[in-house]
Amino acid sequence: MTESQPIKRSDYATAKGFCLTSAFWMMAATFMGLLGATELIAPDLTENIGWLSFGRVRPTHVNLVLFGFATPGLLGAVFYFFPRVLQTRLYSEKLGVATVIAWNVMLVTLVVTLLSGHTQAREYAELIWPVDLLVVLAFFMITVNFFMTVQKREEPLIYVSVWYACAAAVLTMLTYALGNVIWQPDGGALTGIPDAILLWFYGHNIFGLLLTPFSIAVAYYVIPKAVRAPLYSHTLSLLGFWALIVVYTHIGTHHLLQVPVPTWLKVVAIVDSIAMVIPVAAFLINIWYTAKGKLGAIHADIGAKFVFTGTIMYFFVSIQGSMMALPQVQRVTHFNNWVVGHAHIGVLGFSGMIALGGLYYVLPRITGKPLFSRFLADFQYWLILIGVVGFTVILTIAGLIQGNAWLNGETVYRVLPEIHLYYVIRAGLGVLIFVSAIIGFYNIIRSVFMPAGGGK
Repeated sequence: MTESQPIKRSDYATAKGFCLTSAFWMMAATFMGLLGATELIAPDLTENIGWLSFGRVRPTHVNLVLFGFATPGLLGAVFYFFPRVLQTRLYSEKLGVATVIAWNVMLVTLVVTLLSGHTQAREYAELIWPVDLLVVLAFFMITVNFFMTVQKREEPLIYVSVWYACAAAVLTMLTYALGNVIWQPDGGALTGIPDAILLWFYGHNIFGLLLTPFSIAVAYYVIPKAVRAPLYSHTLSLLGFWALIVVYTHIGTHHLLQVPVPTWLKVVAIVDSIAMVIPVAAFLINIWYTAKGKLGAIHADIGAKFVFTGTIMYFFVSIQGSMMALPQVQRVTHFNNWVVGHAHIGVLGFSGMIALGGLYYVLPRITGKPLFSRFLADFQYWLILIGVVGFTVILTIAGLIQGNAWLNGETVYRVLPEIHLYYVIRAGLGVLIFVSAIIGFYNIIRSVFMPAGGGK
């Protein structure tokens, strides 16, 4: 296809900025995770250091993984392919670069405020009102850039990756403002049960309407390009899109099955949690059939290798999520390390892997030169894969020990010695993830700034 407005490598400043942002903040995010895991086995390690207490480190880790590592990595890939599939230049690279700057200002204020104890004290919605405004502003800037680019496109067909990316930007902006009760600057919360319902509407949708659609968008671009084959079914991709939008938005209340919220809301959440098999199956069938018989091409491209592994993780985390919504299962799995393991599969295994894959896929195309080191990228891949699988196994075992003990009336302090070994192993696996982040940052920095022809 001929482009009426040729896209130059200099037009990818926004994509490059988000790639560098993701690489840097992944180190900070994984360090915070490792520190938190270490504090669980050695609570006196940071004794009397208030800004490094577990209650501050944990939300900093979660928010940095979400907004510092995964989302910018996905945005780096999206800002690369968005103008390409629409056959036009990005509406405004200046606006895009301003978005990258605003995003990093938000991340710095996020770290400073959370570690200094300024928080709304709501899970996944800890950020205080001024930081909330920066988040909403950044997503508004992204939304404007996306939709104005779509408006001036040369390609009449809007490819499904564009659908997912636009939906993620708009719905996250709205969901974030709603879930953080942004119209109440003093507390950022409602009261009682209504606040719990609203919080988990947001808490689940910040993953399902942000990370999931962006991850699917990147997978739908990278995999067909890597295997040099058209998408298996455009119709199936749109079925998955609308099913995700309709079904996912209602499942947050499955976190509140043991809370006195309206029964009809619990039923809707459970039914839709099971119904998530529809958008998940639509996506996985589509992407795996696209890659059928071409796994060699995926293995040859390190970006596609990360992305394809992320789709496999999506299968596992989705099956587990639907199962966890069942009341009988949740009696054992809720409020323990099973849920922590589930979160690691979803964010690091699914979205994180795809974010890194998208990043590694687009960087050579942005810079016009190969990655600094394919070996380091492969090494990082295996460190993360071993880490996330290890997290899943260890935290699932620890969670089942906790859940069954509590179900049988055992007290918390009697259970802690039983799971101490699992916490030690978890921290060891965290070292692998943190090392992988350092390796990735080094590789990406050298890939962006080294002279052409310096790759290994």
